[in-house]
Amino acid sequence: MGANLHIPIETECTALVIRVNQQCDFSMVYMGKRLTNPKDYELIPSFEAKQFNGDYTGLYSSAYTPNGTRNLLEPAIQVIHADQNPSLDLKYVSHQQKSLDQSNEVILTKIYLKDPVYSFEVILYYRAYYKENIIEQWSSIQHNETDIVRLQKYSSANLYFSTFHQYYLTHFHGAWAREMIPEETQLTAGIKVLDTKLGTRADLFQAPSFLLSFNQPINYENEDSGEVFAGTLAWTGNYKIEFEIDSMRNLRLIAGINPYASEYFLIPNKEFVTPSFLFTYSSQGLNTISHRWHQWARKYRVPDGQGNRLTLLNNWESTYFDFDEVKLTSLIQDARQLGVDLFLLDDGWFGNKYPRDNDSAGLGDWQVNRRKLPNGIGYLISQAQANNIQFGIWIEPEMVNPRSELYENHPDWVIKLPNRSEYYFRNQLVLDMSNPQVQEFVFDIIDRLFTDHPQLAYIKWDCNAVIYNAYSPTNLHQSHLYVDYVRGLYDILERLRMKYPSVPIMLCSGGGGRVDYGILQYFTEFWPSDNTDGLERVFIQWNYSFFFPTITLCNHVTNWGKQSLKFRTDVAMMGKLGYDLVVSKLNENELKFSQQVLYDYARLKSIIWHGRLFRLVSPYRLNRDIASLIYVNEEQDQAVWFTYLVSNRYLAGSNGVIRLKGLNPLKMYKIQEINIYPGTDQSTIVSVQSISGDYLMAYGFDPMVDAQRASVVLQLTNVMN
Repeated sequence: MGANLHIPIETECTALVIRVNQQCDFSMVYMGKRLTNPKDYELIPSFEAKQFNGDYTGLYSSAYTPNGTRNLLEPAIQVIHADQNPSLDLKYVSHQQKSLDQSNEVILTKIYLKDPVYSFEVILYYRAYYKENIIEQWSSIQHNETDIVRLQKYSSANLYFSTFHQYYLTHFHGAWAREMIPEETQLTAGIKVLDTKLGTRADLFQAPSFLLSFNQPINYENEDSGEVFAGTLAWTGNYKIEFEIDSMRNLRLIAGINPYASEYFLIPNKEFVTPSFLFTYSSQGLNTISHRWHQWARKYRVPDGQGNRLTLLNNWESTYFDFDEVKLTSLIQDARQLGVDLFLLDDGWFGNKYPRDNDSAGLGDWQVNRRKLPNGIGYLISQAQANNIQFGIWIEPEMVNPRSELYENHPDWVIKLPNRSEYYFRNQLVLDMSNPQVQEFVFDIIDRLFTDHPQLAYIKWDCNAVIYNAYSPTNLHQSHLYVDYVRGLYDILERLRMKYPSVPIMLCSGGGGRVDYGILQYFTEFWPSDNTDGLERVFIQWNYSFFFPTITLCNHVTNWGKQSLKFRTDVAMMGKLGYDLVVSKLNENELKFSQQVLYDYARLKSIIWHGRLFRLVSPYRLNRDIASLIYVNEEQDQAVWFTYLVSNRYLAGSNGVIRLKGLNPLKMYKIQEINIYPGTDQSTIVSVQSISGDYLMAYGFDPMVDAQRASVVLQLTNVMN
């Protein structure tokens, strides 16, 4: 091979550049703003550290670092060959780039790699979404050796950042009802690891999404400035993301399936494909990062991402497990009176030998409980239709209670160690989704619901347990369980979406314990947290907004929290609005207020779901006691602006002026307060007939949030100049 070869992977604003040298070594030499002249990438120096004798210490900037040979760094891929040789060397062979659509907006790059000694090949895939500025990377691994090759690590991506001096990582951790707590730390020498080993409810303690700020901490005072990289792994299981500051003060990033207890035995000519690692870079701060994720997800990943969603009333916090046909029929009538689109029946509708009267029995026995619902699900659907609303139902098909007929009949379908005591999470165990029989059983649960009830309009799919005592009675290789579980789950969901492509399905996992773009290709929306306290939800929803579009966030008005109904409603309106309360217990003003909110939401939901989100004042910002954000439609003639008081300190007056973003400076806007509670003093309501976008963005506007007006929602409408 002659002079260095450069392979740029470019979007409209971003570039990742792979360099191949004369020895066919391949390295990542650039990640950042796209350069106008591609020839300029050739000027970027290589970054290889050397020992005192002049030999390389390792493939520092390798685009996919192998184990053994001359590499002494953390590998992206680690294998043991059929002859037990524990090393791998990968050399560039060729590459291809092609458009995946007629408009050349999605470009796929394939880089073919091969070990010069063994019949072992890797293909690196990079799918670049041009307008959205998202790059999706994954790898495939295959061999033609004489016997099994053991894959001990098989990452999706291996990136190298060499043009910055400091790196600040923001990751999101938490627990049940405390999802997505941000924590920023400056990366120092060594390896920082984000990972999970929970198996199913994998994101319970740590989300697979992160932010990297270069040279300075993230600027929450102005989200339109600063160089930021955002990444997320599209995998619904154990993952591992490693950040290593090397001896040259550069950053190596490796992301993929967690190899913990997951050595994979790859037979000859069988392809192993890793999940996708998705990332984007912005030189214009966090708002731009969010715009890219939201636009990409709505267009390319989430089902019906550019379409509609249903408002709903859920019965869970009204009844829990204690309901019957009469009570549910009354709640369906309440849903109609409230004005939602759908009634959702939650947990507790199934099980006969072991009735689902609490969470310790019945899970897995998906026959209708005859005592509670003598006329079946069909009767409830007919009652919903008679009230001009639709009907949805809750399921948790991956789990089983030990007190169930399913467990009695098929103990070999359950993940558990044969010689250990069972250990339960929420009184349940996990079914073995690596078992094809279990996969068929789970598919049939949902398929039968739709076959028996074609008018069924919505599914809430829950997943409450983690995997304890990991062991599959049927998997030949126990170390395959964690990987094969997720693949089995995806196979079921793929079949369901092929047969029922348009049915809305909510993803739930005891809250936000399972939120990633791997599973969201099958779900229209997700439940961010069981914590529906209005104040807490401001922070939870704020942090999800960095990565996920508003149309995917299910926000319900409940009785959690001490805030007013208006505050809780205003917060829930910042997403896909729903309700989980007893409508019959609302007083006249509360009901009237909620009905008006739903009427206005129907007018404005397209702006909230599909508009551009601009976070204006962060709830984490020092010296401000508010959170404020605005959604602006594509034409910049409509906007919905939310502001919340997030501090309980006494305030003598308003929190002051806020500069808006995303408007057209040449347009004039009418500002009108909405979500006004009955009996509100008319003199306090915000109403401005005409004000310029230029003024609103340059000087700002005071939404008049204070202790007496803890939440304010304003509608902006373009008026004639």
